[in-house]
Amino acid sequence: MDEICVSRNFFVNYFQVRSVVVATGVELKLFLKGGGLYMEENIVTNQEKLWTVSFSCIVLVNLLTYLGNFVLMSTLPLYVLNIGGNKIMAGLITGIYSLTGLLSRLQIGSLLDRKDRKIIMLAGLVVLLLVILSYNAAAYSIIMLFALRAVHGMGWSTITTSTSTIASDLIPAGRRNEGMGFFGISISVAMVIGPGLGLYVMEHYDHTSLFLLSACFILLALLAGFSRNYHIPGQPVKSPNIAEIRGNSKNIRTVAIEKTALWPSFIFFIIVMTYSTIMIFLPPYVREKGLADIGSFYTMMALAMILTRFTTGRIADRYGTTKVVVPGMLLLAIALQLLFMATSLPMFLTAAIIYGLGFGAVQPALNALVISLAPAERRGAANATFLGAMDIGGIIGAVVWGVVAQAFGFSYIYSASAILIVLSGAMYVVAAFKGKLNKTINNNPI
Repeated sequence: MDEICVSRNFFVNYFQVRSVVVATGVELKLFLKGGGLYMEENIVTNQEKLWTVSFSCIVLVNLLTYLGNFVLMSTLPLYVLNIGGNKIMAGLITGIYSLTGLLSRLQIGSLLDRKDRKIIMLAGLVVLLLVILSYNAAAYSIIMLFALRAVHGMGWSTITTSTSTIASDLIPAGRRNEGMGFFGISISVAMVIGPGLGLYVMEHYDHTSLFLLSACFILLALLAGFSRNYHIPGQPVKSPNIAEIRGNSKNIRTVAIEKTALWPSFIFFIIVMTYSTIMIFLPPYVREKGLADIGSFYTMMALAMILTRFTTGRIADRYGTTKVVVPGMLLLAIALQLLFMATSLPMFLTAAIIYGLGFGAVQPALNALVISLAPAERRGAANATFLGAMDIGGIIGAVVWGVVAQAFGFSYIYSASAILIVLSGAMYVVAAFKGKLNKTINNNPI
């Protein structure tokens, strides 16, 4: 049942009384602000349901899609080497994939705001399925493999932007942080299972079996996506006035980029830059320290992400996004500084847990904030802006930290990353204070 929300504000001398009807029961809060005594009364009539069949289905689609992608992530470079390519080519196939994904993502976001989101998602899944089934043919041509990876990147950005936008449509506004946290768990689970499964299949079978396994995950996602109608009755999504946009060239930029999403996306861009130090440079850094078994680092980090997403979403919905983002960024900074100082496997694993807790708290909270700040008819563009910041952060991070590592050594990229996180956390607080993140959901501050 839909949530009923009634607000009433009035002043008696320096007293403000705010009554908000949001769920069953009554909650009263007294607090001082601006020299006055404030009272907040929350009366709950009905709590909106999060785990609907449609939301469960889109989470399943996301899980299967990420599994299909992650089984290839760590194995495609090996595939390139096996068919006669060199290390530079192995790196370039990742680069072309990221580049085409970034370039297409922003256009996909604006398209999602004008067209049927389910159709766009299914089209992306079909493209991905055809590309993966075609990888075997690329065994005879590096050029064909590059072309397929370019199309793969476009299909991937189409699917991930679509599923995130559909999920944001289905999650009740009052449970947005919690819902995006659970949605993100599907990615963390895929991160735990996918790379190891892909390497196992590549080692014990062959690349044909690997591509068939990936294709099976995508096919299952396609079938799950077909099974539901994701439109919410009574909540139509408006389309922008295309004629007006075409007639005003100044609005062209806003079609691809949602300006309300820029500040949270910029903060996330900086966070992903530090995340790239872990995903790209940690294995050689650990090898330099004379340690082994770093695979457990990624497992512990992913499990910590899953754990924190069960709890922080509810905290953010109840007390505000800042109460989650700021502590989460502090955890990220601590973890990165610990990596700078780490000399043993237990220290690395401790950093993995702390980083996972921080990232698992911050990422869904910022994503939910982007959705909350954007108009409903611009959610596709808002999600594309947020995910585009992730793409750019990964690309720039790989280049910048590579230069830093070459000049000063691997350890210094983690110390510099910790400083960057502290600075970005300060920027977030300043942005919130100046009202750039000024929005409330069910009278809960951001």
